[in-house]
Amino acid sequence: MDSRVDEEAPLVVGDRKVEQPKNYTRDVHILSISFLLVFLAYGAAQNLETTINKDLGTISLGILYVSFMFCSMVASLVVRLMGSKNALVLGTSGYWLFVAANLKPSWFTMVPASLYLGFSSSIIWVGQGTYLTSVARSHARDHNLHEGPVIGIFNGEFWAMFACHQLFGNLVTLALLRDGKEGSTSGTTLLMVVFLFSMTLGIILMCFIRKNEVEDGKEAKGSSVGFYDSVVSLPRMIITPLLNKRMVLIVPLLAYSGLQQAFVWAEFTKDVVTPAIGVSGVGGAMAVYGALDAVCSITAGRFTSGLSSITFIVSGGAVAQAFVFLWLLLGYRVTSGALGTAYPLLMAALLGIGDGVLNTQISALLALLFKDDTEGAFAQLKVWQSGAIAVVFFLSPYITMQAMVVVMLAGVCFSLLSFLTLSVWVEKVFFHGQNQ
Repeated sequence: MDSRVDEEAPLVVGDRKVEQPKNYTRDVHILSISFLLVFLAYGAAQNLETTINKDLGTISLGILYVSFMFCSMVASLVVRLMGSKNALVLGTSGYWLFVAANLKPSWFTMVPASLYLGFSSSIIWVGQGTYLTSVARSHARDHNLHEGPVIGIFNGEFWAMFACHQLFGNLVTLALLRDGKEGSTSGTTLLMVVFLFSMTLGIILMCFIRKNEVEDGKEAKGSSVGFYDSVVSLPRMIITPLLNKRMVLIVPLLAYSGLQQAFVWAEFTKDVVTPAIGVSGVGGAMAVYGALDAVCSITAGRFTSGLSSITFIVSGGAVAQAFVFLWLLLGYRVTSGALGTAYPLLMAALLGIGDGVLNTQISALLALLFKDDTEGAFAQLKVWQSGAIAVVFFLSPYITMQAMVVVMLAGVCFSLLSFLTLSVWVEKVFFHGQNQ
């Protein structure tokens, strides 16, 4: 993080003890590592879900993301009442229970676990966005730094570390199932036990992040309103952000960010990677995807300074993914030899670059544009993301790969156009305001 910031320690000036500003980078490190430990287990388990549990796995994931979508509508209220740290710790429990359910997969274990994970996912991701934004603002204020670059750097570190879960999770899976044991009970059981151990470490570590004093003040103030009043105001909290022109113009980008993730999980690995380099190549392709995702996340975060930089970076990521979709639609054919292996890996790299860009820049964009309702903005992100992911999982068995690629190409073009419209409009309003 910022090397110019000294470590947190009291200074003595004469007879007066002066405390240095609190260094929030420690909490970002802990939060990032905790998510890595939890999601390297969950992400790899999700990748295997349709292989080890067949139809039950597909249906469970569909139920999960439908639950995620609906629970995201109330997640901002839950996070506001609980506080973002408590929401983060509670949210990890759903991931632990879902992986534990895979030790004895059945309708009676997987379906309830999927429903609860939908709720847990909604509060952990709204809590993550709220917490990371609040500590970034506090860090910028306490150290007299510009808010935009700090938000970018904090998001860059978090999303880079998070993207590594695909790399490490797939390496663990390859190591434990290298002899094709994914169909055996003993191999899968050992893998899930290792995953549960990793998640337990992540949950314990999550407890050590500090609450933000600014957020504590908001939480205490909000608690005086009362639970009943909060519930009554819930419909307004869900609908109000959608009455904001900025949010309406961002929604297509939020939905597309979910579409492109689900496309990689549900379509790209099945219809592009597997025919070219086999099932064994899926882990390698996803490792490349995760590695480029991580590198791009931390790089994009370092270059984030405001709306102009976000616009430029998002446009670059969208172009990279649009190139892949055009390639698949117009010119790609499965070939043998080195090129047959290289092409899917190159596509995975470009898709990872796009995902890293979207993760860091959407989070920074919401933090900069919706300072008065951070929880509501991140709740909208998860509503549209999870809804789009659920649509892909449910439609995947019924439409062709070509049709899905057309949908993705249309989605990236429309979302980029809407986002550029937002950028021009916000810059125009800002410039007009400056000249009043």
